[in-house]
Amino acid sequence: MHERIDRLPAGLVTVDSDELEREFEARLVESSTLAFRVAFSVLRQREDAEDVAQEAYARAYQRFRQLRDREKFRGWIVRMTWRLALDRRRGERRRTTREQHAAPEPITDTIVADERAALVWQAIDALPEKLRMVTVLAGIEGHDMREVGTLLGLPEGTVKSRLFDARRRMKEYLSCTIERPGR
Repeated sequence: MHERIDRLPAGLVTVDSDELEREFEARLVESSTLAFRVAFSVLRQREDAEDVAQEAYARAYQRFRQLRDREKFRGWIVRMTWRLALDRRRGERRRTTREQHAAPEPITDTIVADERAALVWQAIDALPEKLRMVTVLAGIEGHDMREVGTLLGLPEGTVKSRLFDARRRMKEYLSCTIERPGR
């Protein structure tokens, strides 16, 4: 509908910029830490997550006028942040691959725990996006099924089904990875 309004001759319809800005600020307050938490769950680096969250909020501000259903702001910001974080992570992986020249380190409990966490994140990363989103929001961020459904615009049953499927796939992935360590 907003795209139709934009096509109308100037003067016929006026959208109050101050009102739009107040509404954006109110929505931003409602979901103040959401973008950071989503970005952090993907990137696992505080500084990178803060950068991505800021970028997501800046883009949301620029495009807020185009959002048709403002009640879906939280889901919209989650998806936008998720995509930005994935893009950032892909860029980091490419950069790391180019720069990789690490020497072997002695095995300690911390290294073992880091490797274990890396395996779990590899399993999460191997999931299709729709399963990954549900896994991160429910399993890592701690949202209940209803909240995840609201954020993603899905029925609660679909969320449960996707989470069940994601756990099953992660279990299979980890079983194969642990049996064949070089994978």
